[in-house]
Amino acid sequence: MSSYLTSCEKAARAAGEVLIEWRGKFNVREKGKSDLVTDADLAAQKVIEEILAADFPDFEFLGEEGPAGLSRKTGSPFCWIVDPLDGTMNYVHGLPNYAVSIGLAEAGKVIAGVVYDPVFDRCFKAEAGCGAFLNDEKIEVSVAQKLDESLIAFSFPTTVAKGSPVIDDFINVLTQCQGIRRLGSAALNLAAVAAGHMDAYWAAFNKPWDVAAGAILVEEAGGTVLGFGGQPFDVFDPKIVATATPQLQEEMQAQISTY
Repeated sequence: MSSYLTSCEKAARAAGEVLIEWRGKFNVREKGKSDLVTDADLAAQKVIEEILAADFPDFEFLGEEGPAGLSRKTGSPFCWIVDPLDGTMNYVHGLPNYAVSIGLAEAGKVIAGVVYDPVFDRCFKAEAGCGAFLNDEKIEVSVAQKLDESLIAFSFPTTVAKGSPVIDDFINVLTQCQGIRRLGSAALNLAAVAAGHMDAYWAAFNKPWDVAAGAILVEEAGGTVLGFGGQPFDVFDPKIVATATPQLQEEMQAQISTY
């Protein structure tokens, strides 16, 4: 494991400890309709940034919380992409399905990532060319090739209007697959695909920090990650379709609008 991934895991685990310590003690603020931020998010991001800055002081830092855009701009091609608490709504309601997500991009391409579930002490990690792991056990995607044999994960945006194409896409996939799950954490959805617990995940309205680490997990576990319309995946325009196999990717793409 490289020093990048070692630092990434160290920071994610430290942030996870912060989230556990803050349970039941935080104040909640609304960033937008159904879009919450807690004191725990802010405290966890602070710990992450401190650890990563100490190990790699020249790297840029893009976190969900705080001012828009880079909170540390250095001109380095390396940038940490961080969600200190992916699944805030679950966390606020006491639902134990949330995670810390940290990805490292080099010149816009994610090269390492960690998704850490502090409730069950599950650390999903991957580095380009080195495979994907759950704690220290290697993981691989499933062999599912068709929708009718697949369990799919999906994320709605924070607000959905009647008649939205997002709803149409949801129904298209729902009527053809074995089932759809909405777990409330894009990072854990992608980790589940990487581990073979889910067969695919798609969403149009995530942010880079939601999917940076999860995308490389799926790729390094042997899966396929593309943008909508079969375009190359762009972490900074993260319309994402992540599947276990190319055949399932093709079926998924046929059901999804290119908005």
